[in-house]
Amino acid sequence: MIKVLIADDHPIIRNGLKQILADENDISVVAEAENAQQVFAYLDKNKVDILVLDISMPGISGLEAMEIIHRTNPKLPILFLSARPEEQYGIRILKAGGAGYLHKESAPEELIKAIRKIVGGGRFISPKLAEQLAGGLDHINRKQLHESLSNREYELMCMIASGKTVSQIAEQLFLSVNTISTYRRRILNKMNMNTNSELTYYCIKNGLVQ
Repeated sequence: MIKVLIADDHPIIRNGLKQILADENDISVVAEAENAQQVFAYLDKNKVDILVLDISMPGISGLEAMEIIHRTNPKLPILFLSARPEEQYGIRILKAGGAGYLHKESAPEELIKAIRKIVGGGRFISPKLAEQLAGGLDHINRKQLHESLSNREYELMCMIASGKTVSQIAEQLFLSVNTISTYRRRILNKMNMNTNSELTYYCIKNGLVQ
């Protein structure tokens, strides 16, 4: 039996994922979590075969959570689930040690296949991401400015470039406006930029936002 832990801060999403898996005789959702702290607490006392993890959660993001989890559970495969475009996170997740990336719109058709493939030792890559990887290996292998960013900084960069204000980001991530402003300054410094417009242009040019 494949034991699955689902982590998403939206109850409707968690329930939807459980319904997708409910009729599978070889897959069981043994627990669910609404934030990273609950994931850590469960994994501290229990074992699962795969973690299905949302990228954007209040407080500690999915990418940050993976870094922490892999310190104590380096072999635990993590399938990331998100409503954000694959070009924003897909390659970064794979390079950071994630086992796969699944867009939430594809979950009804692909979730079961993704879980079985990953637990079997493979990685789940959508056709769109596979095409991106195949068509841009030289581009990926070249060191780019955004690769110097931490996972949290990268997440915030994409949100800023998508047009979200500091206040909107702070509200979504349950962080203070001052904290987001500090991150923004740090991102601009690392990217050798001065304005959000420069950041947005860079992200669009490199296919990080649409």
